[in-house]
Amino acid sequence: MSQPWSPEHAERHLRSLELFGMRFGLDRMHRMMTVLGSPERSFDSIHVVGTNGKTSTTRMIAAILERHGLRTGCYLSPHLVSYSERVQIAERDIETHAFAAAIARAAWAAERVNRTLAEDDHVTQFELLTAAALWELARRGAQVVVVEAGLGGRYDATNVIDSTIAVLTNVGLEHTRWLGPTLTDIATEKLAVLGEDSILALGAQLQPELLDLARAVAAERDAQLLIADAAPADLPVGARGSFQRGNFALARLAAESYLDRAHIQVREQAVRAAAISTLVPGRMQVVARDPLTVVDGAHNPAAVAAVVESLPEVLAGRSLGLVLGVLEDKDAAGMLAALLPLCERAWFTAPPSQRALPPATLLSLARQLGFEQAACEPRPARALAAAQSWARTRDGGGAVLASGSIYLVGDLLAHARELGLLAAACPPGMCPLGMPFRVHTGVDRVGERDEPAQSARGRGRS
Repeated sequence: MSQPWSPEHAERHLRSLELFGMRFGLDRMHRMMTVLGSPERSFDSIHVVGTNGKTSTTRMIAAILERHGLRTGCYLSPHLVSYSERVQIAERDIETHAFAAAIARAAWAAERVNRTLAEDDHVTQFELLTAAALWELARRGAQVVVVEAGLGGRYDATNVIDSTIAVLTNVGLEHTRWLGPTLTDIATEKLAVLGEDSILALGAQLQPELLDLARAVAAERDAQLLIADAAPADLPVGARGSFQRGNFALARLAAESYLDRAHIQVREQAVRAAAISTLVPGRMQVVARDPLTVVDGAHNPAAVAAVVESLPEVLAGRSLGLVLGVLEDKDAAGMLAALLPLCERAWFTAPPSQRALPPATLLSLARQLGFEQAACEPRPARALAAAQSWARTRDGGGAVLASGSIYLVGDLLAHARELGLLAAACPPGMCPLGMPFRVHTGVDRVGERDEPAQSARGRGRS
């Protein structure tokens, strides 16, 4: 690699890999790891799988570990604005130039791997992203990395790691084309990441039949099974939404299990600091106050139900206008059924994706549910502006919720300054996530520390 890659070059290369689609299987990833010098073996790892809450739980686990003196990394997916959001060290996104260098290194490895594959086989975008992340986190000297899985578990590219702890947040019916048609099928695929003699940490609300399955898998792997309790009522959690208390309770269980294996004493003050300081962009995020505007990337009925449960504490009695954009493979009817009873008006739009559901389809579904106060506006920015204008006319001030897709939320955040969102919090040229603005092309894209302590790998596992 003679010339360093720019961030723009790295993102162009990643977008070009969309042509090859998504392919499960670990053979390409194992080859990539070999070419890159097996970076995944240089740190301990915690693997987070599930349907909803993975990103929040991953961030929270990392925050707790970092505050116990461990140099902690994160691999997250998907991103909101920039691919570089997916790789964090010490709770900060890596620099865009460092991300570009990591993508260049992974692309170099992919070239060599592709030469060994059949003509119709190719390293995928997610595989290259995962390889780049693991390589960069190893280069940064991470002691422990919290890894958020992509769609599945067993054949997910992230499953090249040898995790100390596997975390299952919950299981819902999603991605059935790849994971299977039932909850049991999906849970089986996700639980396949559990390693021998490890720990399985479960969310508190897992369905009884799936809890039985988890017990059976844990016994088969000689793994310890732990179930999260509710977060204490006096524990302040910075991330908005009542559902985040459950995510933090699970994150605490996983982090404390790791610390116990590493013979590091848990400090309540550090746990509380992590709870109050960990924010999750794109999840119940207030992006404007006049009118109150909230964005949330909920994209299935279970996630929407969690938003609906949390909205009253944020709205404080305000009238609600909805901006909704959904992808065609999601349960739009189920999401509308949960959201519309809370709304006075709705604007249906299209996330910047080739898989966006036409706004007219959402309008038709809404009318079938008896909701008539709705309009179509394919452009998200215009839909949001219309909803905000309406909210300003309401007595006492109305509110707006934009939801239905990570792609929709990412597009609005990417254009935050033009839309007047979070302007006071953003330095010139930066978006609410602290990254340069980028214009999306409409293609898919499948938050005081002590001195560093030793990781479980450095100390030896008990």
